[in-house]
Amino acid sequence: MLEEYPIKGRRAAEISASVERAVADGGLEPGQLLPPMRELAQQLGVNPNTVAAAYRTLRERGVIETAGRRGSRVRPKPATTAREHIRVDVPTGVRDVSDGNPDTALLPSLVEAFTAAAAVADRDPVLYGDDPLEPELVRRARAGFDSDGVPDGPVAVASGSLDAIERVLAAHLKAGDAVAVEDPGWGSMLDLVPALGLRLVPVGVDDDGPLPDEVERALRDGARALVVTGRAQNPTGAAVGAARAKALRDVLEAHREVLLIEDDHGHGIVDLPLHPLAGVTQHWAFVRSVAKAYGPDLRLAVLTGDAATVDRVRGRQRLGPGWVSRIVQRAVTGLWASGAVDARAVAASYGKRRDALIAALAERGVEAHGRSGMNVWIPVPDETGSVARLLHAGWAVAPGARFRMNAGPGVRITVSRLSVEEIEAVADVVAAAVGPAPARSYA
Repeated sequence: MLEEYPIKGRRAAEISASVERAVADGGLEPGQLLPPMRELAQQLGVNPNTVAAAYRTLRERGVIETAGRRGSRVRPKPATTAREHIRVDVPTGVRDVSDGNPDTALLPSLVEAFTAAAAVADRDPVLYGDDPLEPELVRRARAGFDSDGVPDGPVAVASGSLDAIERVLAAHLKAGDAVAVEDPGWGSMLDLVPALGLRLVPVGVDDDGPLPDEVERALRDGARALVVTGRAQNPTGAAVGAARAKALRDVLEAHREVLLIEDDHGHGIVDLPLHPLAGVTQHWAFVRSVAKAYGPDLRLAVLTGDAATVDRVRGRQRLGPGWVSRIVQRAVTGLWASGAVDARAVAASYGKRRDALIAALAERGVEAHGRSGMNVWIPVPDETGSVARLLHAGWAVAPGARFRMNAGPGVRITVSRLSVEEIEAVADVVAAAVGPAPARSYA
């Protein structure tokens, strides 16, 4: 059996690490059955309880799943195999519209903001024990939340949206708890949840965001948390409108014990109004990143929420990184204060390209979606074939497998690298590659 399963170790930690290494390097493939615990224990010369503890650790880390008498097997999408690896290698000469990055021409210069922030740090360095939050950043963040109707609550700062969401989930949930997530949805979120030892529960979406009936089903079946993207949903560009927000709040009213997390990473690049859901449930968090509007390398997101949630996030953060650099916080504050990003102009630029591509595809009989943000989602009948044909035609797109669980196949195109003049040519290539639109919705 060990010829088939390269598992070694005498202690539970060593056995679980051996399995993780094998999954990461391909020695154990997604879906592959693991040895029964007693059989592996006999082969390794250890107590069966040691193997049981190792398997339990692997389940909690999202590497394997156990189905009773059917045994334990590597998860179809193990946490050690991030969805970022489900991508197309882009050869020289091929245009890359797959990466989800913003248009660098729309990002502000950082020189002046960081120069000013560093000058303050030279005069008055931040030391251990000092306030981890830049007061003016907090004031401006809270004012922005207030203007968008986000309920009152304390503010924290994290190293990007995913860091904030991870800390909120860890503050409330335990291994094995279920989290309702959008499907199709953000690939990093679909990686994060099982990596925390939590279970994914897919919730279908349409152009207005999560479908209320599917949210109700997920929460009724025991999901302990719900993650919603209010605008610029990745990959579909969905945006929660007023009617959909009301319907979702009605669902949440009956499940006030659920942890609600809202991701507003589209702030600064979207001109659609926000319709927050926060405040309905007992515990909630609202996360706003600067990555898409000001630059991914800033690694900063602000979040607010109920007092208990934010206090837990701050407390755990103190035991890890301590704080997000006050120099970075001051630089972001300076960028906000200077009006370095014209959100309306940025939204208009992305919107012009996105809408033009969707319209051009519609003229060619190809269904496409993208109400907001910088991405267009295209349902396809044959995902692998469509990606390969587009690559052969000189265009690298993101495979839908990075973003979906139960949702139908599709591909994502990021418009930030496209010029309006290229749209017709891109639409021709896509129409030829994907064929007629599938009969089903992408949800």
